[in-house]
Amino acid sequence: MEEVTVKVKWSGKEYRVGVCGEETVGELKRRICEVTNVLPVRQKLLCPKLASKLNDDSLFLSQLPLSSSLKFTMIGTTEEDLLVDPVHSPEILDDFDLPNDHAVDIKDMHVNNDKLCRRILQFKIQPLNPPRPAKKLLVLDIDYTLFDHRSTAENPLQLMRPYLHDFLTSVYSQYDIMIWSATSMKWINLKMGQLGVLVNPNYKITALLDHMAMITVQSSSRGVFDCKPLGLIWAQFPQFYSASNTIMFDDLRRNFVMNPQNGLTIKPFRKAHANRDSDQELVKLTQYLLAIAELDDLSNLDHNNWELFTDDNAKRRRHR
Repeated sequence: MEEVTVKVKWSGKEYRVGVCGEETVGELKRRICEVTNVLPVRQKLLCPKLASKLNDDSLFLSQLPLSSSLKFTMIGTTEEDLLVDPVHSPEILDDFDLPNDHAVDIKDMHVNNDKLCRRILQFKIQPLNPPRPAKKLLVLDIDYTLFDHRSTAENPLQLMRPYLHDFLTSVYSQYDIMIWSATSMKWINLKMGQLGVLVNPNYKITALLDHMAMITVQSSSRGVFDCKPLGLIWAQFPQFYSASNTIMFDDLRRNFVMNPQNGLTIKPFRKAHANRDSDQELVKLTQYLLAIAELDDLSNLDHNNWELFTDDNAKRRRHR
């Protein structure tokens, strides 16, 4: 099916959005987000001709009577509100474990790889600093990985995960660093700016990626959900990064379902005020990253066993 331009009315304005039948309702929402800055999770689409069909994000647009005369009304709150009151931003609490065979199915499904190919064409990574030859790549989430975005504080630094700058400084010697959040680029720039990550003289961030770089995948057991496909980065920087030299940290394992071998599930950093003095996750992960940096190929590692590489584990072995 060729691309069709549909009209979307929101907040008194009309927007034109190009879509094709191979895409889903979820991807339509992502396209609408590009022009309105309303996150897909905050959108409600209305169209009398389509009744309740627009409630199903997994529905292919080819199953709808799309035409250039079709008009949608979108109800949603602009991303600006998230910057004012991040406590009311969307949050995923129901992370899940996918059996290995299901994870393989998801990354190998043609429909999901087709979505990745389209996203590679649609989303262009804008480097903040050039990739460095012979460096591995570390991709980091923000919320609950580097920052407790749900707690309140007079100063955002009080919600920063302990040892963050020490961690980034140490691993920068071996890894280029990219930040990939399921929020908007405005939120990423705001938070990373407040935490001093973008201007620290001891390390440089290679690039920032937001929710627009994600894709919606389908699982027979878990339905539809968004994830962060590392293939998008590898396709745009093939001379620097690949499955053999990339590792991603995220508190939600679903986010690396397209690349399960490259993901490490980090312990969520919540309740910052209570856990600020006890959280040692980044200290231990520094040890792990520097230990595996000596390897030529990271793709055969089981990151579920990462703590075996830490000093604490070595001490326990010596005292047995």
